[in-house]
Amino acid sequence: MRILVVAATEEEIKPLISELRITHYDLENEDGSKIINRKSDSINFGPNTSILLSGVGMVATAFALGRHLTANKYDLVVNLGIAGSFTRDIAIGDVLEVSSDALAELGAEDGDGFLSIEQLGFGEGTYYPTIKLADLYNLFNTFNLKTAGAITVNTVHGDENSIKKVTERLKPQLESMEGAAFFYACKEMNVPCLQIRAVSNYVEKRDRGSWNIGLAIKNLNTFAIEFLKLYA
Repeated sequence: MRILVVAATEEEIKPLISELRITHYDLENEDGSKIINRKSDSINFGPNTSILLSGVGMVATAFALGRHLTANKYDLVVNLGIAGSFTRDIAIGDVLEVSSDALAELGAEDGDGFLSIEQLGFGEGTYYPTIKLADLYNLFNTFNLKTAGAITVNTVHGDENSIKKVTERLKPQLESMEGAAFFYACKEMNVPCLQIRAVSNYVEKRDRGSWNIGLAIKNLNTFAIEFLKLYA
């Protein structure tokens, strides 16, 4: 079983990299993305787990992942990262399985309204995983993660008016800068994929003092390590 883990930054999955006993990058690409192939003899993981550090944002993610998948085949691709939550029903530190992800800004303004790419007739802007955790563990619910709908943005929301508009239009639960682009690239390359996010903050007027990135990274990597022990 060949598994590719995709993350925007090394910081988000540093505990996983340490657990996998990775000590070097096998390849650093000109665009700044990095591919890591584990070559240790750790007994906890299969030998075919690789990590792609794509860089931040949907453009970097789609390009780095699309290029890598052109030359490499995997049985499963997993996107790991942190996210903001639009709802207080989700606690900071919660780890969630993303059930859908939309390119929130892809479309056209129409006065005070917004026309999606679908409404314009130019394609689609919402993407989905092609596999679910439940499909992998159909005999028992190992992780019991909640699912959440997400949006992907170029500009992280931090203004009350823009937050109100996007929540009314799309009713998202999570926000990231890569998720929908990840799903898009995997769909185009016809590879099984899923996305897991841990909540580091609430989507509100920017207040880094209320964020807990450390907790989100800790919980995300705890999941990732246990997941790979079972499945890789």
